[in-house]
Amino acid sequence: MSTETQWSLDAVHALREMAREGLTLPLISLKLKRPVDAVAAKLAELGITPAASP
Repeated sequence: MSTETQWSLDAVHALREMAREGLTLPLISLKLKRPVDAVAAKLAELGITPAASP
């Protein structure tokens, strides 16, 4: 079963901005209303290392 959903250009832009600002995975996940795993996978696909959770 695939939980993959489409990422719009706006969502990818927002993801990049939040990662650049140093937001943590759980916070990005809440803001984008996507599972943490999906956010982590997209960041990995984009070659972006997320901020560490405190």
